[in-house]
Amino acid sequence: MKNGVYFVSGIDTNIGKSYATGALARKLLEEGKKVITQKMIQTGNIGRSEDIELHRRIMGIEMTEEDKAGLTFPLVFSYPASPHLAAAIDKKTVDTDRITEATLELRKKYDIVLLEGAGGLMVPACDRELTIDYIKKLGYPVILVTSGRLGSINHTLLSLEALYIRDMNLHAIIYNLSPEADPLITDDTIKVIKAYMKQYFPEATFETLPHLTV
Repeated sequence: MKNGVYFVSGIDTNIGKSYATGALARKLLEEGKKVITQKMIQTGNIGRSEDIELHRRIMGIEMTEEDKAGLTFPLVFSYPASPHLAAAIDKKTVDTDRITEATLELRKKYDIVLLEGAGGLMVPACDRELTIDYIKKLGYPVILVTSGRLGSINHTLLSLEALYIRDMNLHAIIYNLSPEADPLITDDTIKVIKAYMKQYFPEATFETLPHLTV
């Protein structure tokens, strides 16, 4: 994995993005990389990021100085909703420049920044910009998290098509094996996704995420 910023998205909410982000960060640490995770926009919290806290537990490290300074979760809104709505409820705005600046600060110290999104690629980041627009603008390679639950083939291929038609870089797909699904569905889902990747994203890798206990 080359140095830089990678955007971790999912095909849906509650698909395992945070587990995948933390697990990948732990693997990179074990390989000797200087890696940090960041949450693009945290909703459903006040003054903290439960996703960053989960990353650190999975990574097996304490909260960092960057965490304490808020660089790893530059925007936090209290209501558990899509970022644009959560910001409106808190009577605030989504300042994407603030996110970008925080990421740049992290890159000064770390080889790799894993930037976890909120929800899927098409979630509105703010009133004028979808999450996928933000990623496209910054040129971040995408790591897409999926699973074998019913509906995942459709959601995965739609996400991949959205990346393809925008000529965006898919770095990898991480297939979340937890919770355990019907093995017939799991095997078929993997087969379909790999076939699509081979045709449209032949350079991307496919990895599985086993069940994690944290």
